[in-house]
Amino acid sequence: MEEELKCPVCGSLFKEPIILPCSHNVCLACARNIIVQTPEGETPPQNRCSSDYDYLDMDKMSMYSETDSGYGSYTPCLKSPNGVRVFPPALVHRHCSITCPLCHRSVSLEERGLRGFQRNRLLEAIVSRYQQSRAASVKCQLCDRNPVDATVMCEQCDVFYCAPCQQRCHPSRGPLAKHRLLPPAPAQAGTASARRQATCVDHEAENYSMYCVSCQTPVCYQCLEEGKHGKHDVKPLAAMWKQHKCQLSQALNGVSDKAKEAKEFLVQLKNLLQQIQVTKLYVCDGTLTISFLFQTVKDQITHCTMKLRQTTGMMEFCLEVIKENDPSGFLQISDALIKRVLVSQEQWVRSALEPKVCPEFALTVNTDPLMQSILQLDFTQNKVPPAPLLQLEKCCMRNNSATLAWRITTVQALPVEGYVLELDDGNSGLYREVYVGKETICTVDGLHFNSSYNARVKAYNSAGVGAYSKVVVLKTSDVAWFTFDPTSAHRDIVLSNENQTVTCNSYDDRVVLGMAAFSKGVHYWELSVDRYDNHPDPAFGVARINTMKDMMLGKDDKAWAMYVDNNRSWFMHNNSHTNRAEGGITKGSTVGILLDLTKHTLTFFINKQQHGPVAFENLEGVFMPAVSLNRNVQVTLITGLEVPKSIM
Repeated sequence: MEEELKCPVCGSLFKEPIILPCSHNVCLACARNIIVQTPEGETPPQNRCSSDYDYLDMDKMSMYSETDSGYGSYTPCLKSPNGVRVFPPALVHRHCSITCPLCHRSVSLEERGLRGFQRNRLLEAIVSRYQQSRAASVKCQLCDRNPVDATVMCEQCDVFYCAPCQQRCHPSRGPLAKHRLLPPAPAQAGTASARRQATCVDHEAENYSMYCVSCQTPVCYQCLEEGKHGKHDVKPLAAMWKQHKCQLSQALNGVSDKAKEAKEFLVQLKNLLQQIQVTKLYVCDGTLTISFLFQTVKDQITHCTMKLRQTTGMMEFCLEVIKENDPSGFLQISDALIKRVLVSQEQWVRSALEPKVCPEFALTVNTDPLMQSILQLDFTQNKVPPAPLLQLEKCCMRNNSATLAWRITTVQALPVEGYVLELDDGNSGLYREVYVGKETICTVDGLHFNSSYNARVKAYNSAGVGAYSKVVVLKTSDVAWFTFDPTSAHRDIVLSNENQTVTCNSYDDRVVLGMAAFSKGVHYWELSVDRYDNHPDPAFGVARINTMKDMMLGKDDKAWAMYVDNNRSWFMHNNSHTNRAEGGITKGSTVGILLDLTKHTLTFFINKQQHGPVAFENLEGVFMPAVSLNRNVQVTLITGLEVPKSIM
């Protein structure tokens, strides 16, 4: 039923839903976003659908193109997370209209604006009850088997944990100590019973007491006294409530019978699909025909399953509506709901419940190739492959990359379909798959520096998965060796000296990143100033891989840098300049960068001496060495350095 409770604009559960004239619903906040202001003198958009109740393929399934969204093109637009185009809210309601995101029907707003639309109280109550039931049975999201009830939720990670998984995967120490752990959201009991009685949209002091059959809407006594419904067929609210409930129940019985037929039909289709699969195993000729039959039945199963799921969700929603003890709220939506159920029943016509492939399909099969294949079969018992042997003489480490090679050793050759290579996390934690395939050699890049990894490999075939090899320990380089990355550099950057020396063709600052990426450990590197003319401001530091490359390092929120001239320096992040320090650089100077991801800090050095205080703190994530410069500067990268002893 959850799809029935989601707004077509934002894709989330409805919040304060209102009923549009076409009987579709949107959140009140979303309605403000799809208001379109019509230029003075122009006619507001007209209806774009032939029926107010065209639910067959529009409900919850609409997709819109960029060129024909149905919203007009008077104002700039954005896209919501649900893919629906939305517009900035209009400031006034005069000359404004709102377009339904499902059926594209447009209606002009009156002076009352969105307050003129009725609030769908029943839908709001059902959403609230659904949220309560879901919160009452939240399960741990990290349990491998048979998840147990969650005891906490991390507000930052948005993950539910049971007590053992929280201790194992989210301990309250290190970087995770700052995360806020909350109990699972408690059920908000009594929400439905606490709802106040509904009042008339036009007369907020009056309760609904009658029902206008002509307008298909609840009304109050004051509506009748003002003569709005004087010549209409008006009946008591309670009597119409009972009548419409009976009509909805009868309609549900009809569509329920169709849903049962659809379930039986799905079983028939699946049996037919299995029959085609068995036939395909024994057919050598005519494979193209059987593949076509197989795909036809498979597509019909997918289509029927989708329709059945939609129908079941609609039926569950209708049952929840019937449970509600709110006569006026029920009558607000009952007419549209009854028509929708009847239309849904018409979908399951006889032709929709008949297979598109005749169960007694016949093929002319040439059995000669099959018999020849049978005579050539070697009926040996299939076994799982043995544990592979890691070939240590071919395994090697380079910087933070590991290359491993292995082979199968057995007297009787057993078929091997592939191998699975696994590494732990560098802290003797859980293993994870890093390669699955047929090759017997693999190189793994991007490991942490100064770390030890455990590696193992296993083989598999159609009989199953074999045993693991012996574990080999891989030790990455203690210090980082790397060069500048030409693939991520700005096009004005000029690299030489095997990508260790950099300058620029432009008078504007351009950014180049290093090849290494750091997320843990302590790392130090230097840049030697080879050329420094006309007192420019090169910047040195670290950045995310997607930092801007056409401006000085540190001007966006994805870089942390120190920019320096011949007299002084500043620290900069997100265009915020701090901690001016005296002392600059000249030709021959060295600038050192110390990235300590144990303490989560970044510190700078000039000519081996710490320059200013610790520049940045609370650094989390993945960082890459970075430099920005113009054509007046040339620097050379020096890596593989140990951390300055004065800091250790």
